[in-house]
Amino acid sequence: MAMASAKLLTTVTCTAPINIAVIKYWGKRDEELILPINSSLSVTLHQDQLKTTTTATISKDFTEDRIWLNGQEEDVGQPRLQACLREIRRLARKRRSTGDGDSLPLSLSYKVHIASENNFPTAAGLASSAAGYACLAYTLARVYGVEDDLSEVARRGSGSACRSLYGGFVEWQMGEQADGKDSVARQVAPESHWPQLRVLVLVVSAEKKQMGSTVGMQTSVETSSLLKFRAESVVPSRMREMISCIQARDFPGFAELTMKDSNQFHATCLDTFPPISYLNDVSRRIVQLVHRFNACHGQTKVAYTFDAGPNAVIFTLEDTVAEFVAAVRHSFPPETNGDKFLKGLQLTPVLLSDTLKAALAMEPSPGGVQYIIATQVGPGPQILDDPHTHLLGPDGLPKPAA
Repeated sequence: MAMASAKLLTTVTCTAPINIAVIKYWGKRDEELILPINSSLSVTLHQDQLKTTTTATISKDFTEDRIWLNGQEEDVGQPRLQACLREIRRLARKRRSTGDGDSLPLSLSYKVHIASENNFPTAAGLASSAAGYACLAYTLARVYGVEDDLSEVARRGSGSACRSLYGGFVEWQMGEQADGKDSVARQVAPESHWPQLRVLVLVVSAEKKQMGSTVGMQTSVETSSLLKFRAESVVPSRMREMISCIQARDFPGFAELTMKDSNQFHATCLDTFPPISYLNDVSRRIVQLVHRFNACHGQTKVAYTFDAGPNAVIFTLEDTVAEFVAAVRHSFPPETNGDKFLKGLQLTPVLLSDTLKAALAMEPSPGGVQYIIATQVGPGPQILDDPHTHLLGPDGLPKPAA
């Protein structure tokens, strides 16, 4: 009996990464299809430190589609989730109907149960929706036997999610067609391209942000003339420059452009009416810290970038990462969690030189940075073959927490 019931389920589990844009996406030209007003470019972070895991199960016994996020059941009717499901089922039908004249398999009419969890705080400005929807698209594609480009499926969930379908350095081409068929992600360089690059996520606040990016973007597109200028006159040449810096592994060029583009994105937020501010005082102090650190070294050794929230993402090279972590510890002394302040990749601690301490010349603000996640560039989505990793049990319901 157990054998028979086991066959009624098809279950797939995958993981997908977070990506951090170095040339920012802000603003849509089509709200429903999620088409951007400019191209963007991102770095995929390693899933050993930050990832979403998603399990999808289809069965003829399920009576409705259901979804659980981090253990809580959520409304499966939300429009973006529905758009993803519709799109993947459409691709599956298209693929089957152009096959060998076989009739459509029953599994296309089966309902799906989905469970997804992040190993980092959701909605804390850590691009959780990008990893989440990339993971959903990738997992559903495996369940329904879809082999097409998944950019469109992921993009319908969250624009930046299409960039999480690849590892390394990824470009989201804005495209020109009204139907969005050419608005797709492509890999510019694989994760192995620049092994010395390191990434630090400085978690300033794990609170939910005041204004979500969807509403923020919409207001910016409607009211900011600076945003229009950015999209049309600044981003195209920056995209070309950024791609060539990455290909040449030119860190100072990459770093400077990353900081300038982050600053311009936040300038367009301030130019929005009423103005939007995602950075807080700690964010601004981190900006100051990076510039003073670089000035003391007489070269650009560290770069910051901020998305729609106060957390900083720092890029640096392997030979500088420990010294910069020491500078952060010096400027934002951990209040209680000294030993747990640094998570992720292990670093050998170094002491700051007196010259650097003097150059930083900052009044310490204790507890300003809650913790740091040290990571590196990583691969795209992965399929997990071990059934123990499934988030849904043989009954198609979330497994009880271990």
